[in-house]
Amino acid sequence: MTPPITLSDEVRAAREAGRPIVALESTIITHGMPWPDNLEVATRVEAEIRDHGAVPATIAVIEGTLHAGLSEDQLRALARAQDVAKLSRADLAACMATGGTGATTVAATMIAARAAGIEVFATGGIGGVHRGAETSFDVSADLRELSESPVTVVAAGAKAILDLAKTWEMLETLGVPVIAHGQDCLPAFWSRASDFAAPLRMDDPAHIAAAHVMRGALDLPGGQLVANPIPADDEIPAAELAPLIDRALDEAREQGISAKSVTPFLLARIFDLTEGRSLKANIALVLNNARLGAAIAREIATLRTGPGPSGQSGAPALR
Repeated sequence: MTPPITLSDEVRAAREAGRPIVALESTIITHGMPWPDNLEVATRVEAEIRDHGAVPATIAVIEGTLHAGLSEDQLRALARAQDVAKLSRADLAACMATGGTGATTVAATMIAARAAGIEVFATGGIGGVHRGAETSFDVSADLRELSESPVTVVAAGAKAILDLAKTWEMLETLGVPVIAHGQDCLPAFWSRASDFAAPLRMDDPAHIAAAHVMRGALDLPGGQLVANPIPADDEIPAAELAPLIDRALDEAREQGISAKSVTPFLLARIFDLTEGRSLKANIALVLNNARLGAAIAREIATLRTGPGPSGQSGAPALR
C-alpha cells in the first residue's frame, strides 16, 4: 500500500532527481513561538537548507492530508492557525483519518520522512526521558522512533529540561547510535557541553552519511542521532541554566502540569527566566542543525547515486 503522503512539487522533483532533501518538523511553527516570529524562523530555516545545497521538506498534516514540503501559502496559514494538534506516533493516523490539522513532533516527522523516502531530518532537540520518569513513566515517543525509523536526525542533543542521563541510557538500550559532531562530549541543547561523554564522535558529514548508509546495508532498523553543539557565540552555559530549569520544574509540579503540556510550559518559563535568551539560542541551534543536515543529505545523495557528469547527483538508486 502506498503511504498516504503528499509531496510538494519541489520535494517531488528532488526525489525524482536524487537530490538531497532535509525534513523539518512543524511544532516549532505552531507551538514554539508566536506569529509572526514563527513564520520568519520557519522561512529562514528552509532558506538555510536551500543555501547549503538541499531541499527543505517541512512536514505537517493539513485538513487530513500528510504533507512533505509546504508551499508559501500553506506555511503562512499553518503559522497563523489556532488550536493545531501536536502530533506524535500515537495520534498521527487519527488526525489524518478525521480530517484534522496537526503539527508534527520529532517522532511523527520521522514517520513521515520514512514514508516520503527522506533520510535526513534537522530539528532543535529531541524529546526523551522526563525528570521523575521513575514515578511518572513520562518518556517521549521520539526515543522509540529513533530505534525504528531509518532517518538520521540532527539535533542539539536532547532538550536540557529532560533527565539527560536516563535519556542517553535509553538510547543505548534501544541501540540508537548517538554521534557527537566535532567534540567528545554530548551537547545539552542550549549549552555546548555536558558531563556526558559522547558514545561516538564524527567530524565529517561524509562519515555520518556513510554510517547511515551502512546501517541500511546491514539491515539494521532505526536511524541515528547526530548531536550537533550550538555555536559558541549563541550558547547559554549549563551552569547558568541549571537553577532556572530546576525552578521551572518546581513550578510545573506545583501547578500539576503533566503529559504533553510539560515541555511547552517549561520552555515558556525558561524563556521568561532567561529574558528571551533561550529563544534566541533555540533559533541559532536550529539554523546550525539545518546547515549540518543539508551537508549530510548531500553526502548521502552522492553515496546513493554517484556523481553525474557535471558533479551533480543523478537518478535515485531506490531499493
